[in-house]
Amino acid sequence: MTEMNENPLDLLPEVLLAASAVLGLLLGSWLPRARQWAVGLLAVVACVTGILAASVAATEPATTAFGEAFAVDTVTGASRIVVLGGTLLVLGVSFRPLRGDPRESEFYVLVQLAALGALMMAGTQDLLLFAAAYLLASIPSYTLAGFRKDGPGTEAALKFYVVGALLGVLLLAGVTVLYAAGRATLYPMLGDALRDAPEPLVAVGAIGLLAGVLFKAGGVPAHFWVPDAVQGSSAPVAALLTTLPKIGALAALFRVGDDVFADSPLPWPALIAVLAAASMTLGNLGAFFQQDVKRLLAYSTISQVGYLLLPVAVVDRSDLAQQAFLYYLAAYTVTNLGAFAVVCALPQAHTLDDYRGLAKDRPLLAASLVICLLGLVGTPPTAVFLGKLQAFSAVFDGGYAWLAVLAAVNTVASLFYYLRWIVPAVSRGASPGLTEGDRTARVVAYAATAVSVGLGLAGGPVLDALAGPLSP
Repeated sequence: MTEMNENPLDLLPEVLLAASAVLGLLLGSWLPRARQWAVGLLAVVACVTGILAASVAATEPATTAFGEAFAVDTVTGASRIVVLGGTLLVLGVSFRPLRGDPRESEFYVLVQLAALGALMMAGTQDLLLFAAAYLLASIPSYTLAGFRKDGPGTEAALKFYVVGALLGVLLLAGVTVLYAAGRATLYPMLGDALRDAPEPLVAVGAIGLLAGVLFKAGGVPAHFWVPDAVQGSSAPVAALLTTLPKIGALAALFRVGDDVFADSPLPWPALIAVLAAASMTLGNLGAFFQQDVKRLLAYSTISQVGYLLLPVAVVDRSDLAQQAFLYYLAAYTVTNLGAFAVVCALPQAHTLDDYRGLAKDRPLLAASLVICLLGLVGTPPTAVFLGKLQAFSAVFDGGYAWLAVLAAVNTVASLFYYLRWIVPAVSRGASPGLTEGDRTARVVAYAATAVSVGLGLAGGPVLDALAGPLSP
């Protein structure tokens, strides 16, 4: 173990977000209801400042902080920028519907705490810190799911919490078993110890850990909460649930696969490959005949977990894995949030038919929707296209050609249910659901669409920037 490094500046983006959440909670207690928006503005400032700090830190050599418990490297830096950028988009689509709400400031605080948990999960390389970050990302999310206090929201929060409590206990049990097997919690030390540990003990611990991580990511077989929680939540919360926790969980899984299970007796790559195949296939099957737009996007995000797990499966087998994973993570986040921003911009449109005539009524919003949905399929020149291409190349290079073929088949199949949404949106006619709109959410949709296309066009330099080493 290296000398203890307790410099808080190494965690400056996380510190800024935590300080903003605490200060926002205090401000919300004193500000009048008409000025609660100031807490949201404070959150925006914290996110922008955090992105700048993360960008500066990304130019420095990889290092660790707090006794190697937290890594400051390429994975952490990219995750920080993606999480904070995604938080900005979520805040953007939340301002209008929350304006004047009695608990407006609490919403902004909970969003920041959930994002903070995702940031900590992405950078941690210690089991105990990971467990704490997992809980920090989970508890605010449960509250946000039922924030509206209506019937669907209460049902969403209850199902989300019950499944999360069960799988969270399994995660803590897995952490305990892995500690018993390796007598260490730091990933590098644990990885060395597990090489000679009893294989059944390692398997039990890994399955428990996977149960919690897959719940947070929304992957099979811990995906049952996703459709009901996303459909029952408000649209801004649904956008958050399908992106921010997923980033932290999958980044943590990527790091665990590289540091802990790379040389263990457990067939880790094969296990992740099977989970990737199941997630992308079952997610697509569930989305095929959905009529509710949020529920369709919920099943879509389950399938996207499968694609994101492709490079995770070959983290120690392919040199392309890290670039593919981080790029796809950023591409998926901005594209998915762009689609949800369109949903937030049309709060009265709930089903696919409610979007009929959107191209005639609001052509720019329809263009954003079409680009984002085709982007989720993987259509050039959007960023997801290049992300999928890199992910397919990584798994093929890692010796899992069958998984690349299955992913390609699932990609083609997913076009069917996205077209079921696109066709009404570009067809003639009009729907009552298009009569009202959120102007701020429309701006967010345009911005996210532009970033998705821009990220795809600038893929080469971005991929080069994502090739940095992990922490020593």
